[in-house]
Parts: sequence; structure tokens; C-alpha cells
Amino acid sequence: MAAGTATRIYPFMPGGAADGIKLVSGAVVLSDLTASPRFGLKGCGSAAWLAAQGIPLPAVNRIGKHHGMQVLRLGNEDILLLAEGVGETLAEVKTAWHAATAPKGYSSWREEGWAWLRLSGPRLAEAMNGLCALDLRPEKFGPDDIAQTRVGHIEAVTFRSPAGFDILFDITASAYFARSVAAVATHIDQHNA
Repeated sequence: MAAGTATRIYPFMPGGAADGIKLVSGAVVLSDLTASPRFGLKGCGSAAWLAAQGIPLPAVNRIGKHHGMQVLRLGNEDILLLAEGVGETLAEVKTAWHAATAPKGYSSWREEGWAWLRLSGPRLAEAMNGLCALDLRPEKFGPDDIAQTRVGHIEAVTFRSPAGFDILFDITASAYFARSVAAVATHIDQHNA
């Protein structure tokens, strides 16, 4: 680590606010991606600036792709770039954005303000039924769809990932969300015993 570089501590990391909260595994698996690179832009000029960089923008509540990144369009001028495994690509976009003059929107601090968790496992469908009131069956909710809804009793953004469902929400609710998933997983285990 370079001198003067701060290390971010996220909730489930040692020393984080949710340190000691166990992420479920087994029939339902909850994984923490909160330390993965992401960057959100909001406000006037966000979409035009990203498009000028050659980043194709999907329709609202849809997901696009750009050089390995996922491009989530949460609103006309509310875009989130997720860079799991392609942090260098995102770093280039962020460097260009910081160097650009207005209009370019403003950072929505998604990398600091939102937790990013992934729900997977053989009982995933049952778990999502217990956590979210939406019909998330594949024939109703496709791989490029985004739902801005309640998951585990909190406001969240969710979408399909190759392994299951990714869920983004206010980072301060991390421990509560993990406990909600654990309760649903326990219910599923007891029901199927």
C-alpha cells in the first residue's frame, strides 16, 4: 500500500461495524462484495458525460456492459458502474471524470455509502421469495433487469448475477440485512428438514 493511502474498512471486515455477524452459507449463501470497485454518478450531465466516454447507457432500470463493467441505470441521470474483477477499467473512468470540467454530474458516493452483497445457493429462489415481494422468476425478471424495491425489509437495488442475486443498499443496514437473510435461511432449513 502506498504511503498516505487510507484503507477502507467495510462492515463485515475485521473492525467494521458488522464485524462478528456471520454471513450464512449452505443452502443459502450470502457473500460480501462491498470492497469491490464501483462508482456512481448522479445529476445533470452524468449520462451525457458517460456517453461521451463511449460507455453505452441502457434504459432506466436496465443493465448494460462496458469492458467487463456492469452499467446500472437507476434513473435518467443516476448511473452506477460496478467493476467486479475489472477495477483498472473503472479507475480509468474515475480519473477521466475527476479531470473533466462540468457538466459531468456529481459522485453519488455509492462506493462508500452502499453495501454490495450477493445471495446465492441451491435454495436461492426460496430465499428471495422470503426476502422480496416481487416476482423474480427468470421468466418475469431477466438478467438485464433492475428492481428498486425492498429486500429483507430495506430499500435496495437488486439484479441477477451469474451466481444469484446482487443486492445494493445503505451500508448502515448491513448487519440488519445479514440477520434477515439468516432468519430466512433458518426457516428454509427447518421447513425442508
